[in-house]
Amino acid sequence: MANLIRHLGIRSLNLVGQAGGMVIFLLESLGLTFAPPFRPRRVLQEVYKIGVKSILIVMLTGAFTGMVTALQGYYTLRKYGSEGALGAAVALALIREMGPVLTGIMVSARAGSAVTAEIGIMRITEQLDALDTMAVNPLQYVVMPKLLAGIIAVPLLTAIFDVVGILGGYLVGVVLLGVSSGAYFASMKASVVALDINGGIVKSLVFGLTIILVACYKGYYTEHGAEGVSKATNQTVVLSAILVLAWDYVLTSFFM
Repeated sequence: MANLIRHLGIRSLNLVGQAGGMVIFLLESLGLTFAPPFRPRRVLQEVYKIGVKSILIVMLTGAFTGMVTALQGYYTLRKYGSEGALGAAVALALIREMGPVLTGIMVSARAGSAVTAEIGIMRITEQLDALDTMAVNPLQYVVMPKLLAGIIAVPLLTAIFDVVGILGGYLVGVVLLGVSSGAYFASMKASVVALDINGGIVKSLVFGLTIILVACYKGYYTEHGAEGVSKATNQTVVLSAILVLAWDYVLTSFFM
């Protein structure tokens, strides 16, 4: 029993230490946003890597999510004679929850792992140390542009997910199942309010920052060797997904 308590205590202290380290890492990196030299080109490059290269997987995920949501929602609503509310059900499910959450998980799997591997390789090959030797702050040159790119790219990807998902729901509900096109969009217009949209935007901002923060932190402090990079990449994907779901609950509780 004593060993179990000791083990739990050590794990808890390590967890708190890592959380504190991430907060300090975030503040130091974002604080360098306002310090010269400014490198907007680096931010645009990272937006392309994190955002543009993730569009295809986000669109595919959004389309199939919207189609499945419409299919499930139609047969549920039909029991109550409310097929006309299908558009509202699909739109609210995507904008409030599925859009931000699934986009965040897709970005963590595709872009987050790539960011960790990139920075981890720079660490083990001493490229970060070389930047420091040349009086170039690695946090400002490598980490800060990625954090800003995550804040910019993930909300835009979420918007793409929502639009494609709604169109996928339209394809299944209206084209395949025969729901009225006017009812589909009318119910959506009547049910979706500004709070729903703003909540989805806030969630995507928090998710984007969280995913790239975890990816940069794990890569920056990776252990030496290929095994260290592999371990850091795996930890990034798992921890990012858990934090996205945890943040989703906290933010949903706040908005509700």
